[in-house]
Amino acid sequence: MRRAFVQDANGSQSRPSFPFRHSSGRHGPCDPDCTLFGVFRVPLDRRSFFLAAASLALPVAASAATLDSASFGLKPDAGDDQTRNFQRAVETAAGSRLPLRLAPGSYRIGEIRLPANCQIQGVRGQTRLVFQGGTACLVSPRADLVTLSGLVIDGGAKPLPDRRGLVTLSHGRGVRVEDCEILGSSHHGLVLEGVEGMVRGNLVTGAAKAAIVALDSKGLTISQNTVRSAANNGILVWRTLAGDDGTMVEGNRIEDIAARDGGSGQNGNAINVYRAGNVTVSGNRIRGCAFSAVRANAAANIAVTGNNCSGLGETALYIEFGFEGAVVANNIIDGAALGVVATNFNHGGRLAAIHGNLIRNLTNRRPAGTDPNDPAGVGIAVEADAAISGNIIEGAPSAGIQLGWGQYLRDVSVTGNVIKGAPVGIAVSVAPGAGHALITDNLVQGASQGAVVGMEWKRPVTGDLARDGVGRFAQLTVSGNRVR
Repeated sequence: MRRAFVQDANGSQSRPSFPFRHSSGRHGPCDPDCTLFGVFRVPLDRRSFFLAAASLALPVAASAATLDSASFGLKPDAGDDQTRNFQRAVETAAGSRLPLRLAPGSYRIGEIRLPANCQIQGVRGQTRLVFQGGTACLVSPRADLVTLSGLVIDGGAKPLPDRRGLVTLSHGRGVRVEDCEILGSSHHGLVLEGVEGMVRGNLVTGAAKAAIVALDSKGLTISQNTVRSAANNGILVWRTLAGDDGTMVEGNRIEDIAARDGGSGQNGNAINVYRAGNVTVSGNRIRGCAFSAVRANAAANIAVTGNNCSGLGETALYIEFGFEGAVVANNIIDGAALGVVATNFNHGGRLAAIHGNLIRNLTNRRPAGTDPNDPAGVGIAVEADAAISGNIIEGAPSAGIQLGWGQYLRDVSVTGNVIKGAPVGIAVSVAPGAGHALITDNLVQGASQGAVVGMEWKRPVTGDLARDGVGRFAQLTVSGNRVR
């Protein structure tokens, strides 16, 4: 852009002068090469002008108003119960639309009811709320714009009612729970019902039921949290009735999940999705679960991608019971009874794409409480309307890939997989009523009982179809497989 010039009375050109208030208070033209900011003289080029203006604005932006908890009589590390003063503080802060700032230290409180617009800020790892009893420590029945940040919420194993969390937030939009620690809950850790918002960067440990429960969500993201030592489940994404949910469970670290209340898979899972459609589970690090890393029951259009899973007691990634639509891709599984299972065609379970997974070090043992007749030691198992491609399976003690169970097999494609060290490379059902399968261009190494074997339930009934051909099983196409 061309600079404008002015001509003085003598005819010479110069840059225009800028009006500015001098230290005397008088308006007038300034020296074009300098100006006054207080008592300092600085060059007035474009860069300096904007830097100076920004530096003047910074203190204003950094001094956003908050309410200090001390003004409500709240005293850190006091030995007495401070519930009454704490309740007054959060109600005043919410009414003023200002955050309540808590100093470092411990605050002994009972049940605190959070109104809409309530924001509580602590010092991360240093501001501790010590629960003294009630139906929850922090509860909001109408949680619009509720924000909790930088708090340690210590349940101390105090009794809680059924289905409650130490923190329970319901029916709110714009909810934020960030950089908090939720410890020692006698029931669930954090319960969110009908919530839209973000749960990010929290530590939830020692929950006696589930660490995080999301019920009937309306656009929720659960990301970058650490969940440890939950007695029954890590993260639950459930709906009362099957329908669209859209929760994203991303980048969490979930470890040491037990199944204290037993069962055949309803407990012992890092992430459990039930009836919730269009859920994304991606990029999580999951280690040490009694049952599954991800278990999805009747969950339509679920995507399970890029998770790193190890030390699982049953099926690592389990898609079951009436699901319709699943993508299971690019996951790492090291240590489980089964790798990836998409099953229950008898209950309508169908439509899966299973691609690019690395599955290794499986065992043929299942945990207590499961049906002893169910298979184990299988890398990938599917039943209906599924494509299995580009996976690598090593060390499956029963079979690398299992297609169908009895008559429950329909329209399955298996292409371009690498299977190493399984006694049966690919087991395919040829029981009466079993449907079509395409098995092509796979590499199978070390399959002592056959690269492709026809099965009637658990019983092998053919030789190696990859070498001998499909014979009378016209519903099968087996070609181009490399057997070593």
